[in-house]
Amino acid sequence: MILIVGGAGYIGSHVNKFLSERGYETLILDNLTRGHRDFVKWGEFIEGNLGDRRLLDRTFETHDVDAVMHFAAFTDVGESVLKPGRYYHNNVVNTINLLDSMVDHGVRDFIFSSTCAVYGNPMEIPISEEHPLNPISPYGRSKLMVEEILGDYRDAYGLNYVSLRYFNAAGADPEGEVGELHNPETHLIPIVLDVALGLRDAVRIFGTDYPTPDGTCVRDYIHVMDLADAHWRALRYLEGGESGVFNLGNGNGFSVMEVIETCREVTGASINAVEDDRRPGDPPELVGSAGRARRVLGWRPEFTELEDIIETAWNWHSRIRGGIS
Repeated sequence: MILIVGGAGYIGSHVNKFLSERGYETLILDNLTRGHRDFVKWGEFIEGNLGDRRLLDRTFETHDVDAVMHFAAFTDVGESVLKPGRYYHNNVVNTINLLDSMVDHGVRDFIFSSTCAVYGNPMEIPISEEHPLNPISPYGRSKLMVEEILGDYRDAYGLNYVSLRYFNAAGADPEGEVGELHNPETHLIPIVLDVALGLRDAVRIFGTDYPTPDGTCVRDYIHVMDLADAHWRALRYLEGGESGVFNLGNGNGFSVMEVIETCREVTGASINAVEDDRRPGDPPELVGSAGRARRVLGWRPEFTELEDIIETAWNWHSRIRGGIS
């Protein structure tokens, strides 16, 4: 059985579907503060918090858990700058709580949802796993802290782990069973699609004076089902008793303006965009090298074109947010 912590959220729900379709028994733990109960369409569901050690112990005592996948983190870079304590408590302290319960109950395989934010402002593009780690936001630092803790737990307790450093997760389940739905929404593509549906007046562009071709931030977008595939491969990798850190990205960068223009093409909507000041904690460009994941895990992203990624997002978004039955 695979315990998916945060499995009612965006990425966790897609991973749950991917694993369930491959015959895995899943157990979902989520407090539903940012997840959705109706996204848990596979496996058994437990509502609860990672800070509740009694709940965690009871979960491991009553279920035969083979491995844990951890998605239950706060991820808004800007919010982390304003509320760092909230991020360190949820992303670090609660993760230690989970790890301690795992160790005490003999569960030794752990897959961690990390981030490219651990690199900070990149010194070279594309970014490999050997790039210096210098996060510039509490969010990025919280993820790096957990990665360092995982190394210590492996040395002390024999915990095997895989840390997956995502670039920008995007898109939705092509079959439309789950998708991206945050409240409040902070991710660029669903915000732009809200504008296309008339649910927002405009999309704000945070900074147009970056040292990039059009002055807006450049990001590497990776489809959420490709992320799910990588988690499955990481799970199989752990069966060999190894630990590792892997970037997950397409290796191609697209600017904010390019994303908006592609959304216009996909939706046929005009999509109003307004310029705004830079946000704290945003590097100009983040594009990853996933060569290690390709070599070691045998991972190959299926969705490599931005248009294809946005089309899956639009199919989901227009039906759910647009009220189309």
